[in-house]
Amino acid sequence: MADITRRLGWRHLRGAPTAHIRHHRSGKLVHDGPGLSFWFRSLSAALSEVPVDDRELTMTFHARTADFQDVAVQATVTYRVSDPAVAAARLDFSIDPDTGVWRGAPLEQLGTLLTETAQQHALDVLARTPLSAALVDGVTSVRERVAAGLAAEPRLPATGIEIVAVRVVALRPEPEVERALRTPAREQIQQEADRATYERRAVAVERERTIAENELASKIELARREEQLVEQRGTNTRREAEESAAADKVRADAEATRTVRLAEAEAQAAREAGEARAQAQAAWLRVHADAGVDGVATLHAHAAARFAENLPQIDSVTISPDVLTGLLARLGAGDRA
Repeated sequence: MADITRRLGWRHLRGAPTAHIRHHRSGKLVHDGPGLSFWFRSLSAALSEVPVDDRELTMTFHARTADFQDVAVQATVTYRVSDPAVAAARLDFSIDPDTGVWRGAPLEQLGTLLTETAQQHALDVLARTPLSAALVDGVTSVRERVAAGLAAEPRLPATGIEIVAVRVVALRPEPEVERALRTPAREQIQQEADRATYERRAVAVERERTIAENELASKIELARREEQLVEQRGTNTRREAEESAAADKVRADAEATRTVRLAEAEAQAAREAGEARAQAQAAWLRVHADAGVDGVATLHAHAAARFAENLPQIDSVTISPDVLTGLLARLGAGDRA
């Protein structure tokens, strides 16, 4: 919108660099160009302001595919006014000389023209495309068709309009159809997730089985080694017992040999002692046989002395009156004799 100020019956217009100003006075073109600034009288001036910057036109419309399914198309068309003079002649871009506001709605008219033209070409291409193909390649095909259609539309150059770019943002079916189309994909994704879960569980079970087998193998190996240990211990105990028995046998044999030898020595000593006693006894008897009366008395005295030597030591002797009386009587009888 142009910036207009008032001074004592005059008006001053200051335009933007992106706005093309056309000023007619009394039917003659006085000023023509973007970014102008000038004074004018409102009663004799006819002003037009045509935007020459790039404009974005967003449009949303419904279409029907070849299999009678409704789809919503969201697109954006970028355009600009390439010939402001032609545009100002074909559309009402006049502005109020006091406020600088458009008297009509030229951009709305231009938007309607572009929207209907783009919609016509989009409907044409979607009407020949099934829904499944439209959802896969519809965005590209609709964009190319709309761009080609707008470029070939003769009314746009005649209006001074140039198409800069065409973008198709989305092409979506109705919510119920979209949910129905999502169901197989979701089920497939769920199946893939379930399969991955089952595979992960299978791997976990396989690992647990491997761990259990390893533990069982370890226990079996441990039991086998324990059996070997018990067997080795038994062998060692048996060898110790055998060696102990052999040692005991050696000791017993040595003890028996020693005992036999000791017994033989004792027997030999006893035999020699017996022989010596026998010889002494024989000598004793020979002495008794060869001795006379005096010799017998001498032998008796010697025997009594030997007997006395073998008697135990007597510290004191107690003689009863009866024994003393008998001894005295014997002594008295001996003296009388």
